[in-house]
Amino acid sequence: MQDNEWSGRVTERLDCVVVGAGVVGLAIGRALALAGREVIVLEAESQIGMHSSSRNSEVIHAGIYYPEDSLKARLCVQGKEALYNYCARRGVAHQRIGKLIVATDDDDLAKLHAIEQQARKNGVEDLTFVTAEEMNKIEPQVVSIGALLSPSTGIVDSHELMSALQAEFEGQGGVVVRNSRVRNVKVVNDGLAFDVGDEPFKCKTLVNSAGLWATELAVTIGIDRPQGGPPQESIPDLYLAKGHYFAYQGKSPFSHLIYPVPSGGGLGIHATNDLAGTARFGPDVTWADEVDYGFDESCKPEFVTAIRRYFPALDADKLAPAYTGVRPKLHGPGEAPADFVIEGQAEHGVRGLVNLFGIESPGLTSSLAIGEYVTALLQ
Repeated sequence: MQDNEWSGRVTERLDCVVVGAGVVGLAIGRALALAGREVIVLEAESQIGMHSSSRNSEVIHAGIYYPEDSLKARLCVQGKEALYNYCARRGVAHQRIGKLIVATDDDDLAKLHAIEQQARKNGVEDLTFVTAEEMNKIEPQVVSIGALLSPSTGIVDSHELMSALQAEFEGQGGVVVRNSRVRNVKVVNDGLAFDVGDEPFKCKTLVNSAGLWATELAVTIGIDRPQGGPPQESIPDLYLAKGHYFAYQGKSPFSHLIYPVPSGGGLGIHATNDLAGTARFGPDVTWADEVDYGFDESCKPEFVTAIRRYFPALDADKLAPAYTGVRPKLHGPGEAPADFVIEGQAEHGVRGLVNLFGIESPGLTSSLAIGEYVTALLQ
């Protein structure tokens, strides 16, 4: 169905609308369609997945770092296996390449033990310690006094994944409509009303999976709520974290993904291979006030210093700007990382509405599990 055909061919009253055709929105749409719902996914941009879903490291995470029983931990561990199975079944390019979290000093080494303990609490039982001697054999370019190996960490082609989700969703009767920004959401007696352009619609169920704009959309729902929209206190503050990625020219010097021991609000500037066998480094964390994908090359010295801690042979001249991404975080500078927030009627009191906030990493890995989680909320 062409985008310009949609508005004239739908009824005024829709069953289920998902706002946002990123990887999570598409996974939610798929799960709801498989559960028998009539679903339309509305995307503001001209293509699916133009923001966080395609501007990341494309890593299938194992579920190592997150607090026990958090949504990030639970949905990442569930989503990882579901994603591997899905990619194999649907022919989506992926690889269980494995990941090494490397220690470069004694403090790092002590942290590795804490990381392993946390991973076990989360149900990740396959981590193993790698000695400095073993590291020299499996990753001779990496300088480390020890590492944790996560064999179930992998990489995936995020664009192929989103295309597969869209194809399966549409095969179940779902419709993805691009160039369709949802505005003016209101709670009404028999569901939710909203506008796309100048056209009004109503739906029984609305899932706000708008990613970087989910908070903005949720706030507008509560501004004018004669029927009682979500209370403002249920909507968390949003912080934007911009990250730069540098490509490394030539064949990757690594056979695994290489991560430093985490510090601060992120996982550090790490090395990831793509499916073509080339490497990229990133992301850094730059707090931003707006979504802006401009590349600031002045951050290169910071990258060089961070990378040489574990890859001293780095040739800085081979680092070339690749792309940037912006992550929707629910914590600000210096604050502890926040969990995903997925709110249904029990949290905000609005029947038929689900809001998803702060779906950053490991959102790609967790996407299929998030789809099942939202479907269960609405049942």
